[in-house]
Amino acid sequence: MSQVEQVTGARMYGLEGTPLERVERLREVIADGGDRAQQLRRLPADTVDALVQEGFFRFTLPEELGGENASTIETIEVLAAISAIDASVGWNVMLGSEINAMAAGGMDRDLAKEIYLDDPTVIMCGGGGTGSVPAVAVRQPDGGFRVTGESTFISGCWNADWCFMAAPEVEEGQTFRDADLRTMRMRFMHRSEWEIVETWDVAGIRGSGSDTVRADGSYVRPEHVNVDLVTMPPHYDNPVFRIPVPLRLSYNKVAVALGIARGALDAFVDLAHDKVPMLSPSKLMDRPIAQIRIAECEGKYRAARAYVLEAMHEVEDELHRGAEMPSGLTTQNARLACVAATNMCMEVVDVVHNTAGTSASYMANPLERKLRDAHAAASHRWVSHSLYQDLGAIIMGHEPSPEFAGTGGPGLGSRRTS
Repeated sequence: MSQVEQVTGARMYGLEGTPLERVERLREVIADGGDRAQQLRRLPADTVDALVQEGFFRFTLPEELGGENASTIETIEVLAAISAIDASVGWNVMLGSEINAMAAGGMDRDLAKEIYLDDPTVIMCGGGGTGSVPAVAVRQPDGGFRVTGESTFISGCWNADWCFMAAPEVEEGQTFRDADLRTMRMRFMHRSEWEIVETWDVAGIRGSGSDTVRADGSYVRPEHVNVDLVTMPPHYDNPVFRIPVPLRLSYNKVAVALGIARGALDAFVDLAHDKVPMLSPSKLMDRPIAQIRIAECEGKYRAARAYVLEAMHEVEDELHRGAEMPSGLTTQNARLACVAATNMCMEVVDVVHNTAGTSASYMANPLERKLRDAHAAASHRWVSHSLYQDLGAIIMGHEPSPEFAGTGGPGLGSRRTS
């Protein structure tokens, strides 16, 4: 592609305004789609179409692939803005844009141009957990693979054209038990090769469509065998493509949590302006308990957001200075920021929901859904409360596991001398 052809995704597809301006333009569409998603347990097709047309599944892609080359900070801000309106919509955009960008960084550049420029509406999904039938891959004479098995929690699979399914290589007739797990790879399969099994019937982030994907001898084409979710050295200059997968999956998840908390705070203020509590002579907004709690929660939310943005700025600054990947200390600090902020956001939503009283228990009240969504976001593996143990052990001076090691350098606890 010549320099003349390398235009931004916004110009290439006629998008108007910044991503944040486009979020605001779609506010009613996002809210309506989120409402309907509660019944469908996935996004309505017309909501997905509107998000695609406004570039929200490709804004994280490099410009030469029709994206807007978003930084970590820009990505967090956009995902939080959508999630403040509706978390299920935000979660779908988070996963689709996340996997789209990671896949672009993990495949040959010519193949990426073919996939992303030939179909600018493309959306990908993948990851998840091991299903009741753990997936395996059998090599074919042409160099491709046949994949059989399941992956659970595949958010946004209903929107996707491609899916990544983790599967080790085995011989014909062998099962997962026989596999050498060192051959585990993310197998890249077109939508025509897999089916969706509806298993997602939950309370929080109910509309994410995180159902099970099943492969039954599904074909991985030879030209797609080496497609992965990361390639080093990276194909693109954006430092995002040098961030290890665990951290990359973390800052996208905390973005949704930040949005949920922001939306809950705003919804509480709106309610407080109108609600007169039972046996009270004044509106909720005039009661000291509401005033104290909204100030405490606003402060906690802003502290959480500031910590995340500061930590991710440090990650990008280190990479801009030439680091191959973030150091151990920078990685651990960013992971702690994502875990702490997600859990603080859940606590903020809990408090305002409680302060709102019985009104917040009604399904029609936005605080009811945001309570469910905040807890679902905080339970996710990459930002869950359980990770405090890993990070706390590092602070105490224990060696970090590979997930938290970065490329070396000091750990969170290394400066402690006594």
